[in-house]
Amino acid sequence: MKGFWPIYKRELFAFFVTPLAWILILVFLFVQGMHFFLLVDTFARQNEVGADQSPLQVFFGDTALLYMILFLLVPAMTMRLFAEERRSGTMETLLSAPVSSAAVVLGKYAAVVTTYVAMWVPTLLYIVILRRTGEIDAGVALSSYLGVALVGAAYLAVGLFASALTKSQLVALVITALVLLGFFILGMSSFVAREGTTLHVVATHVSVWSAMNDFSAGLVDSRRLVFYGSLIVLPLYLATRTVDSWR
Repeated sequence: MKGFWPIYKRELFAFFVTPLAWILILVFLFVQGMHFFLLVDTFARQNEVGADQSPLQVFFGDTALLYMILFLLVPAMTMRLFAEERRSGTMETLLSAPVSSAAVVLGKYAAVVTTYVAMWVPTLLYIVILRRTGEIDAGVALSSYLGVALVGAAYLAVGLFASALTKSQLVALVITALVLLGFFILGMSSFVAREGTTLHVVATHVSVWSAMNDFSAGLVDSRRLVFYGSLIVLPLYLATRTVDSWR
């Protein structure tokens, strides 16, 4: 993939020189910090959480804040990847360089995934804090972060493809948000669909809530890995074909 590293470094630099990047990072860390504080306060004072649940399980799985963050964060991170370059006309210059379409797509994707993972790194401090007050299951911690990384990477791939479909960042943001909302609503329908029906099976398989509850409990289901792996590969393939069509 000729040209991958220059595009990767270019995208990382372009993201971090914009005020939007730092605003997203600050909002993300503030929300997660408040989430962790309230969680610890609940365990320490009221003990309202089930005895079979650990702080990590509640932090990563049994909360809507994680999904709200993904819903707000991912569209904003991916909306400019292709849309802005097409609007400004720099995409033509990029495609005239000796780089492959796959390198363009994967370079941009790797940069945004790196940024996403870097945003979660400071939350490792929460693990350190919890270790000072009790035992932490390393396997549960690893599977929880694996789940966060896998779900985030899949959603970022969807956002990248949405950005390749339009020249407008706003339209790309709306498309990504609607697709993610559709996944979430379909997943939540598992709570109302009759157990054993096709809808219930599909909704449970797609549900990010169910997936993160499994990961946060230390359960790594191969079906989850296949589903989110496919949700990464398919949009990236379609985005590569889209870039090919521009040539």
